[in-house]
Amino acid sequence: MEHPLIGNISELKEEELLNTINDLTKKYMIAQRTGNGHLCQQIAMALETYRNKLSEKQKESNKGDFDDKIDVT
Repeated sequence: MEHPLIGNISELKEEELLNTINDLTKKYMIAQRTGNGHLCQQIAMALETYRNKLSEKQKESNKGDFDDKIDVT
C-alpha cells in the first residue's frame, strides 16, 4: 500500500529517490527501536511508494539498453 499523502515524485531523479529511501530506512529503524508502531506503518507505506517509483525509473532506463546488441532476425 502506497502512502496517500506523498505528492508527485515522478520528477525526482534516481539518486534523489535512493537518498530519500535511505533516510526513511534510518527513521524506520529509530521508530522500531522506540516501539512506535503507528509511525513504523506510515514510514513503511512511504518507503513502498519511493521504492516503487525507483523501480519504475530503473525499468525505463534499462529498456533501450539492449536494442542495438541483440539481433533476433
